[in-house]
Amino acid sequence: MIKLLVTLNIAVWLFVGAEVAHAIETKQVCHDVVVKGKTVNQCKTVKIHKKVEGTPVPDAPAKKSKK
Repeated sequence: MIKLLVTLNIAVWLFVGAEVAHAIETKQVCHDVVVKGKTVNQCKTVKIHKKVEGTPVPDAPAKKSKK
């Protein structure tokens, strides 16, 4: 019975992980890099994070100067 529960738990978490990984948006960012005198196009895949609307962060109070 315990083996069945462990297997079911693993299957559920694999499904949840696949759904989360599928929801991540990515884009390809490329820039030129000079390597040993040659210009090489170097690309990376980066994640795009959604901006969340919310209350603004208050400014930090001015620090008092030490005398």
